[in-house]
Amino acid sequence: MDQIDHIMIVDDDREIRELAGNFLRKNGLEVTLAADGRHMKSLLESTKVDLIVLDIMMPGDDGLVLCRELRSGKHRKIPILLLTARSDDMDRVIGLEMGADDYLVKPFVARELLARIKAILRRTRMLPPNFQVTEPGRQIRFGAWRLDTTARHLLDEEDTIVSLSGAEYRLLRVFLDHPQRVLNRDQLLNLTQGRDADMFGRSIDLLVSRVRQRLREDAREPMYIKTVRSEGYVFSAAVEVQEE
Repeated sequence: MDQIDHIMIVDDDREIRELAGNFLRKNGLEVTLAADGRHMKSLLESTKVDLIVLDIMMPGDDGLVLCRELRSGKHRKIPILLLTARSDDMDRVIGLEMGADDYLVKPFVARELLARIKAILRRTRMLPPNFQVTEPGRQIRFGAWRLDTTARHLLDEEDTIVSLSGAEYRLLRVFLDHPQRVLNRDQLLNLTQGRDADMFGRSIDLLVSRVRQRLREDAREPMYIKTVRSEGYVFSAAVEVQEE
């Protein structure tokens, strides 16, 4: 029997969450509704869900705060789809930086919500089950470098700071979380949590090149990020995670 995916919708707008919930149920999904962050947290203590649809604009803790809390707590592996009513790109960028898997702008078509949910679940299940993510608030050492996961920047052996863009940080973090493992481009696309396929699908190689430049790698003989022909990339250096 096929698994029935369980979706939690967290939105203070009762009409939106009920309409969306009814549509998803009609399309074969199990749905739980929550009106705010407190309700969500209470339900998660006793309910196993496969994905959370999380509204950004809510009273109390907004969706960005809740997204950050989810990513740093015991429910960190649950995929998150953010809903935003704003046309400003900043919410979407911040949401992706905090670990959201995708976003959808209100008002939305219910069929698009369903399609995005299915796409996120499909991408998530492409990954091997033993993939782990290092905890936030740590320093990760490799070679002559340290990655500060709080400040989100690199430090060389002389403690000189090397700034990283959000995309560069996410990609380097993925490699450090999965050293000595070959990662193909689809896995890198998924794990970097930049879900805009048009942006990342065509540029993952360029992004690898940029990270190599930050690490001052020799492009012909890279020490850290090595290319595996026809397969992808592998981070070949030893990695040590240190508590702050």
